[in-house]
Amino acid sequence: MSWFGTKDWNVIAIIFEHRELYRVNGNRSKGGAAVKSRDGAKNHERTIFWAVFDQKRAFVEGEPGKGQTSVAPEIVQRLRKELSTNMTVQQVLGVLERGELAMAAKPLVWAGYPKSEQKSMDDD
Repeated sequence: MSWFGTKDWNVIAIIFEHRELYRVNGNRSKGGAAVKSRDGAKNHERTIFWAVFDQKRAFVEGEPGKGQTSVAPEIVQRLRKELSTNMTVQQVLGVLERGELAMAAKPLVWAGYPKSEQKSMDDD
């Protein structure tokens, strides 16, 4: 593999924790480990959406994961649209790009969570 052909990726996975909490997992990997990292995110049972970014923060690839069945299709579409501009995703990418950590995770701060189905006291 040539010097310029080496993969140096930041892999992001949005993981379903529960209805109103998802987690952003990030992993920085190079070469064959980058492919393995991407495949791990892609095949994780609770991954709602995964994406690969290069070190210039350019989107390389991404798609819904196996965990997409845990949420409504509208959630997946909104994540696809907003992923690269989400504050939490940007923070995790920053940590990975600066080399502070090879792996990072944070709860996803996002306005797109489903509305709570709890009844108010006035609904009795």
